[in-house]
Amino acid sequence: MPLNYRAFTARPIVARLYPTVTSQLLLQLEPPPAPTLANFLAGPNRAALDALAALASGGAAGALYLWGEAGTGKSHLLAAVRRAADVATIDDVDRLTEAAQLEAFDRFNRVRAAGGSMVAAGTAAPASLALREDLRSRLLSGLVFQLQPLADEEKAAALAAHAAERGMKLPPEAVDHLLRRLPRDLGTQFAVLDAIDRYSLGLKRPVTLPLVREALAALDLA
Repeated sequence: MPLNYRAFTARPIVARLYPTVTSQLLLQLEPPPAPTLANFLAGPNRAALDALAALASGGAAGALYLWGEAGTGKSHLLAAVRRAADVATIDDVDRLTEAAQLEAFDRFNRVRAAGGSMVAAGTAAPASLALREDLRSRLLSGLVFQLQPLADEEKAAALAAHAAERGMKLPPEAVDHLLRRLPRDLGTQFAVLDAIDRYSLGLKRPVTLPLVREALAALDLA
């Protein structure tokens, strides 16, 4: 079921008269923050993040290709570098049709001729992609980084730190449960954690494993 990113707008009078409706409002998910290079948790991907930061600051120009499995932050980094600088990006290059590949190749050439930079991303290394050879050569013409998923320990630390920033006491067993049940991207995990915090405060109940299970069930994430 798709997640519903809507801001919490419940009022105290609603809380008194319609507790069930209020609980649902408390658990509605707010939009995650816009992706930036600063809010990307680098973990084992520090070299890729530093290269993108150098490119965005104008300290480097050229091509850069990111690849890795789903949930490693490829789309986050592409959106972040677009926001930070005038950089052209292409996501999901492994899914490009023949016509789209030709368009991507032409775009690469135009960007490079103008002295700009291009960042592309896909799920496999360039040598493994079923692409036109000329496009593959463009992807290989610059830096190539394989993005690694965060370890569970790193995600647990990130969730605990985010909870602490909100003044929330998050038991270790609740962290473990969230990591098992939630999608792998931290943006969704943080959004759910924020909703759980509002739920806890609105119902005046501490954040415990039973409360977390109850909230996730209400969000169809149990």
